[in-house]
Amino acid sequence: MAKPSPAKVNAAEALPQERQQWILDRLRSHGRVVAAELSVEFEVSEDSIRRDLRELAAQGLCKRVYGGALPPPAIATPLKQRRHEHAGRKLALARKAVTLVRQGQVLLIDAGSTNAAIASALPEHFGLTVVTNAPEIAQILLEREGFEILLIGGRINPRIGAAVGAQALQEIQRVRADLCFPGACAIDAGSGLWGFDSEEVLLKRAMIEASGETIIAVTHDKLGATATHRVAGIADVQHLVVEHDVDRAARAAFTARSVTVHRADAPA
Repeated sequence: MAKPSPAKVNAAEALPQERQQWILDRLRSHGRVVAAELSVEFEVSEDSIRRDLRELAAQGLCKRVYGGALPPPAIATPLKQRRHEHAGRKLALARKAVTLVRQGQVLLIDAGSTNAAIASALPEHFGLTVVTNAPEIAQILLEREGFEILLIGGRINPRIGAAVGAQALQEIQRVRADLCFPGACAIDAGSGLWGFDSEEVLLKRAMIEASGETIIAVTHDKLGATATHRVAGIADVQHLVVEHDVDRAARAAFTARSVTVHRADAPA
């Protein structure tokens, strides 16, 4: 008779607090958890798992949904704060994302700390035209050689670090681009791309509509997270760039929706 794996024995004998920590780890790596599956794996009743999920949700560590749980809703953090978070991970994402760029293309690049890293990693002398609503991204490219830059005008939202509103929206609608890089507050294989600010969401949607292909580059905390305003369905996303350690099941959920998933290298 096969001997049970140590992980399963430990899970079956774990205290509720230890089991809940395992559930959180699974939630972070998979993007969701299913109560029935956890019940089998941890050899406890589904009622026990539901109790664990209720306690985790009460602490704001997950969001209860029918049959299981999702990560808690993402929090809209100001750009100034995000600029200094996980710089190595965002650089790894950027280096993978720019491998999808071809010579002579027109790119639409949204505001955001990951997109700023993408601007820094774009190859020079590719004859690229970059259209952006973010002064920071325009400044990054001004300090490099070989880029044509079009800065979208309008009211600057200091929290977002970009132009939003009617003027910016009209200018985006007059553009035709090969690729766009919308910033992502949350993305889910089932429900698509989400944001927090209603004006910003309209601009992201216009970017997608104005572009031939859409590339989303995200740190793992954005996968399966939730936000308040839907930008687009997953059918509007052609490429998803994720961190090197994102779980295979999480990647497969996007692949099943015809999204090409690209794994970044591990941060240096």
